[in-house]
Amino acid sequence: MTPRDNSEPGSEPARSRWSDLDRPPLNASVLRRGLVREGTLWREVDVVQRTGSTNSDLVNRAAGGQLEEGVVLVAEEQTAARGRLDRRWTAPARSGLFFSVLLRPSEVPVARWGWLPLLTGVAVATGLSRAAGVDTALKWPNDLLVTVGGEERKAGGILAERAGDDGVVIGVGINVSLRADELPVPTAGSLALAGAVSTDRDPLLRGMLRSLEEWYGRWRAAGGDAGACGLQETYAAGCATLGRVVRAELPGDRSVVGEAVAVDGDGRLVLATESGVQEPVGAGDIIHLRPTTGTG
Repeated sequence: MTPRDNSEPGSEPARSRWSDLDRPPLNASVLRRGLVREGTLWREVDVVQRTGSTNSDLVNRAAGGQLEEGVVLVAEEQTAARGRLDRRWTAPARSGLFFSVLLRPSEVPVARWGWLPLLTGVAVATGLSRAAGVDTALKWPNDLLVTVGGEERKAGGILAERAGDDGVVIGVGINVSLRADELPVPTAGSLALAGAVSTDRDPLLRGMLRSLEEWYGRWRAAGGDAGACGLQETYAAGCATLGRVVRAELPGDRSVVGEAVAVDGDGRLVLATESGVQEPVGAGDIIHLRPTTGTG
């Protein structure tokens, strides 16, 4: 069951909604007016005060095939959020943007749906660059990186899950105003710590969703061909993993070390190993070891 929308004025006591004046609640009505329009992708924008996981909620709602493409579910706080490999994602209420969207890319062969998390990464990075004025980079396959004190830090992640036979739910979590003493791990970061010019979550969310609509439209019009629509080139240009020596922790307790030299047409990371073999990695945990010689 989806939690009740508590973001509308009058739905709960003002004191609890504004308990942290630096973190005002999202304005659901304004978001809907700005995003849900005739001829656009977004059909519904729901903002809930608290839930376990927006991805789980939306996958459950979409499982029967009745839910229309373009539904957006946003939570002010998640209590059981998940990242890749079932890692937990925790953050204080209203300190970030935690949302999921339902897509039904019927025109695109299922074999090309693996590009959707990478496409979302490009869209999120583009939208945040415009709205927050912060430089971001992408770690393959689904992390958003920012620079804090000269170090790369993870400020966001993306999770894609199938929803029935013809749907995909994409979940995004972004640390927006998280302070240094609130970081869950030393390698985490936030837009605020990276020097963002704005941490107003309403325009940040609108910027990301408009960018996602633009890139999704291009990709879908190209039949999912990431090369033809410019997605493959754009992803590679913003990917901090390329040119690095990395270790790929693969299913079956296997690992591969090599230089990340490309993202191929299927969205896989191609590693050049010391043995001279180029090995494509389609799934796994990537650990950045060091820059290659000459990359700085």
